[in-house]
Amino acid sequence: MEFEFIRNTLMGEYYVKPSMGHEILGRWLEEEIGKDRQKIQQVEALLERATQSPLLEHKLLGCEISLVIQGDEVIVQENVLDHGEILPEDSELNYYDSESKSCCGLEDFLSLFEQWKAFLQSR
Repeated sequence: MEFEFIRNTLMGEYYVKPSMGHEILGRWLEEEIGKDRQKIQQVEALLERATQSPLLEHKLLGCEISLVIQGDEVIVQENVLDHGEILPEDSELNYYDSESKSCCGLEDFLSLFEQWKAFLQSR
């Protein structure tokens, strides 16, 4: 998973531009976490619990996008996708879902999150 961090110094905004298929991770960092220290601490606590109890599912519900850790897999998805319906393989909504849900390994996610925090601190 590749990504690039971008800072808009005029507006004081921070962005992450992830590789294709991981766009939702960028949106989650920007929209749900951002520079909010309390939210960053919530994610750190969730990651700590996930590493201590890998057999349990750990979830952080966001306003629009949520984070789920199951073992060594991390899932970031829009809350509207948690509808429980199974769509046919050829459904047109599957393409939309691919931009609204992303999976990666826990190590990759930890690396991304640590680099995001370091980027924010390098103001």
